[in-house]
Amino acid sequence: MLSIAVILVLSYLIGSVPSSVWLGKLVHGVDVRDYGSGNAGATNAFRVLGWKVGSSALLLDMGKGALAAGVFSQLRLGAVPSFGAWELDTVIMLLAGLAAIVGHIFPLYLGFDGGKGVATTAGVLLAVTPLTMLIVMAIFVTVLLPSGYVSLASMTSAVAFPIAVAVQIFIFDTGLDLSVLVVGVLLALGIVIAHRSNIRRLMNGEENQFSSFRPAQGMIGRGEL
Repeated sequence: MLSIAVILVLSYLIGSVPSSVWLGKLVHGVDVRDYGSGNAGATNAFRVLGWKVGSSALLLDMGKGALAAGVFSQLRLGAVPSFGAWELDTVIMLLAGLAAIVGHIFPLYLGFDGGKGVATTAGVLLAVTPLTMLIVMAIFVTVLLPSGYVSLASMTSAVAFPIAVAVQIFIFDTGLDLSVLVVGVLLALGIVIAHRSNIRRLMNGEENQFSSFRPAQGMIGRGEL
């Protein structure tokens, strides 16, 4: 139990690293939360700081989840308690990943007010089930490109993930653990709930599109940074 506690703490701490905020301050001396949507996530970094900082923040946020689920989850000492019929390694990977996601949404370093956790969730699930995530990422791009709405693509992908997992488990019998489906459903619900304000804006035709670049004060006229 001690090793699991250590894994969860380390995962939460790495998840708490506010990539967009720290990159914005380091590269441009700008707090991304003061502009755009006010969110500390990579999407707002794209909108406010340009594609270079936004892409870096996105990769770092995904990396946090992948590091927690794929690496920190393996730091186990001694016997680990059973989780019933669920595959133990997968369960611990998911627990570590969930800790990182919680860290991103409620970061220690930002007064527990962070992003929505989509990129970090993608990193976690990419470490747990790469094939499924490749399918889901393709769905994300397919929705994003014609619509221009990151929020819509994120929610669609979140819902598609447990469906894809269920198909693999119950139809193709790929051996994917049932715990992935349970966590996938919970994460999908969480992501949709986190985007409730986006849903209202989408319904009212007020949601910002991905292509809307609105640089922070002092960076007007620089174009893509």
